[in-house]
Amino acid sequence: MPLSAINQYCYPTPSLVKTKTPTSLKCSFLSKNLSFPLIKATPLTINRNRNFSLSIVAMSMEAGVGVMGTKLGMMSYFEPDGKVVPVTVVGFREGNIVTQIKTDATDGYDAVQVGYRRVRDKKLTKPEMGHLEKAGVIPMRHLQEFRLQGLDGFEIGQKLLFEELFKEGDVVDVSGTTIGKGFQGGIKRHNFKRGPMSHGSKSHRALGSIGAGTTPGRVYPGKKMPGRMGGTKTKIRKLKIVKIDNDLRVVMIKGALPGKPGNLLRIAPAKIVGKNIPKS
Repeated sequence: MPLSAINQYCYPTPSLVKTKTPTSLKCSFLSKNLSFPLIKATPLTINRNRNFSLSIVAMSMEAGVGVMGTKLGMMSYFEPDGKVVPVTVVGFREGNIVTQIKTDATDGYDAVQVGYRRVRDKKLTKPEMGHLEKAGVIPMRHLQEFRLQGLDGFEIGQKLLFEELFKEGDVVDVSGTTIGKGFQGGIKRHNFKRGPMSHGSKSHRALGSIGAGTTPGRVYPGKKMPGRMGGTKTKIRKLKIVKIDNDLRVVMIKGALPGKPGNLLRIAPAKIVGKNIPKS
């Protein structure tokens, strides 16, 4: 899994990477039939002669290759007709370089691994450095895969530019880590209603009953209760690209994106049933 450390935002240095013009970057789901298992079960034997099955959930297919970016904040964007649109500004650091191409023959599935955000050599482990040196690219902190249906037009060391993959008006899916809010009660975490705040009431913001007594004599799994809120990976789907500024190397996406300024974001073409993914 990729690391998720967040540092300050900086502009890229194109001279430090190998820039090659991509030929065909968008891949369609309709080019092949989907006949791969989503879950693979591998038997696992441990002590005490007990057999367990280790379930490995495979990564879902993407509608096309995407890029990683850094959230910079939110602002208001004024369209030509005067309409005000709330947008999130996403910037790009050094990276978004193809570091590995996985094929069905060698790895069992087709995917493109992309690296993002340059770091110093000592920030990475020797295996990570060896993997990147083999690809001939600069040291990068984040490595993520985009599992595709076809790999035409990709090669190791190729730089993926946002303006070549997307255009204004496109719809994208954005993934990121939400803001952690710590341990919260049921009202804030699950939008529960509070009790009366008068002096006679003894239940103001308390959770209340969590189940019956003798039957079933336990609390059902998944019961909504106080607990840690936020800090989880989430995806917001079908967001519109409002503006692409090549001079500032930023993109404005309509709506709110996960996390706070400085967080890592993963931007990929939106999955639309019947258009870039099959209906079945």
